[in-house]
Amino acid sequence: MTRRGTDPNRNTLWARAFVDELAEAGVDAVCISPGSRSTPLTVAFDRHDDVHVFSHLDERASAYFALGRARRTGNVTPLVCTSGTAAANFHPAVIEASQSRVPLLLLTADRPPELRDSGANQTIDQEKLYGDAVRWYRDVAEPEPDDRKLRSLRTTAARALAKARGTPAGPVHLNFPFRKPLEPTRVDGDVPADLPRLATEGRDGPFVDVEAGRPELDDDALRKLASKLSEPRGLLVVGPTDAPGVDPEAVAAFAHASGFPVLVDPLSGVRYGGLTRTTPVIGGYDAYLGERVRDAWPDPDVVVRVGASPTSKPLRKYLSNSRATQYVVDPAAGWREAEFAATDLVVADPSRLLGRLSRLLSGTGSRDWRERWTAADAAHEAVLDEEGEFCEGRLLRDVVDLAPDPSTLFVSNSMPVRDLDRFGAPTTTSLTALGNRGASGIDGIVSTALGAGSATTDDLTLVTGDLAYYHDMNGLLALGRCDVDATIVLINNDGGGIFHMLPIERFDPPFTSQFVTPHGLDFAPTEDLYDLSFARVEGGDRQAFRERYTDATEREGSHVIEVRTDAESSHRVREELRERTVERVLDETA
Repeated sequence: MTRRGTDPNRNTLWARAFVDELAEAGVDAVCISPGSRSTPLTVAFDRHDDVHVFSHLDERASAYFALGRARRTGNVTPLVCTSGTAAANFHPAVIEASQSRVPLLLLTADRPPELRDSGANQTIDQEKLYGDAVRWYRDVAEPEPDDRKLRSLRTTAARALAKARGTPAGPVHLNFPFRKPLEPTRVDGDVPADLPRLATEGRDGPFVDVEAGRPELDDDALRKLASKLSEPRGLLVVGPTDAPGVDPEAVAAFAHASGFPVLVDPLSGVRYGGLTRTTPVIGGYDAYLGERVRDAWPDPDVVVRVGASPTSKPLRKYLSNSRATQYVVDPAAGWREAEFAATDLVVADPSRLLGRLSRLLSGTGSRDWRERWTAADAAHEAVLDEEGEFCEGRLLRDVVDLAPDPSTLFVSNSMPVRDLDRFGAPTTTSLTALGNRGASGIDGIVSTALGAGSATTDDLTLVTGDLAYYHDMNGLLALGRCDVDATIVLINNDGGGIFHMLPIERFDPPFTSQFVTPHGLDFAPTEDLYDLSFARVEGGDRQAFRERYTDATEREGSHVIEVRTDAESSHRVREELRERTVERVLDETA
């Protein structure tokens, strides 16, 4: 990296000092999109030996790629772009990162202040561009070879990372105005030779060390909560969790100490893997919870909820209609319970709280209550194991069954994540299931998945619908440019299949033309465009899919398996399976 006395101009010095600080604080990768005004930052990152550069032609894809890496690791992958609408293309990913509490650092280059509001080319108002979606915004001072200002810049780097990684984690925006020359060309006298070493080289390690604490209850509040949890019918509900997720050992300890059944979302980080070896994990609730089961079963007495709101609507409605005392645990004092049925908000780190409670509880949970839930899950599994008509959910079941160990599994919104919830049974396979459930959009799905895959050596599987695939097809460029391999299961039902779940299905027109929006696209040409293999199977041929999927995960390179399905018939089969499951659950838990 460039050293004191060799920086050719103030822009180079400024950007190099800033990038040095990020690297010292643990940043090891960056996503950069090409542009002129961001040249000082781009050159500084490119020249840094300890930072890997991912080059993206499209800012939107770049932002989602960085989001995916952070979602997988919990660490920040900064984003760099030039001025103008380039920065605006980060916005969808910023919203998702904010809603789902994923750390993100946006470094946008800007024109100098006097050109703002002047009609100058490629100049827009970038101050607070992302509004309240960021945890912190700073219009960084113009580059100046000044001792105090360089120390301020280094401190800004530390503060930005602390805010992005904080509680709650989320996006941070730093806007950098640069004057020409933008390139590392020498400007005589621009960088004084007598600048203090502390300003130009920083300290040995980060300029500012940040120690982040974790919120927790005091001992009296903890004992009071533990006494209220001494009920026979309790539940622990683990919703989608923020990276790095809730500690499985803390979940297991609480489950054993309380005797409560554990209902786990597929994006919770604990439905798959080691927890299932020691703890009965309930994953089939989406298939049987509803009015009939609720009327037949006693209500829970108490519910402890960690993570975001569950993916499953039947589970959310079940909880909202129960008379239980419900504790929502959130370290940021956020309210992530849109039914407004919870009775208490507990501001504490979930893993630490569950671990501490496990040392105070004495297993008062009812055995009959636990067995009711495990029997219901077994009934659900039995129905799914029976031969029956095909529906798209069986593809998710096959992926969970066949995915290599370990694997990262990324699922698109709309039906794939819902099918994973209902059909993806808990398993001991080390499977990290991820999805963009903050804002639940279908944009950026491919890029987020590839970003997650770039952060680990685990196999990567993406399950996506055809509209999400089309929406982010340019994200596939990262397969080659960023050296990521993926197995992509493309469920092609020719349009927006999820709308079959809504009452608008009964009104056609405009249902087909304005909601399903069939496109008739042939995705096979993506094989040549993005240098991947492409295979097509019919949805009803599960054996062919299982063979194709297994073969794809065993071969090098990236592979797309398109499965042609019929959305309407899949929905009808889901409904029929649910009816059969409810009947069997009621028979076996009466």
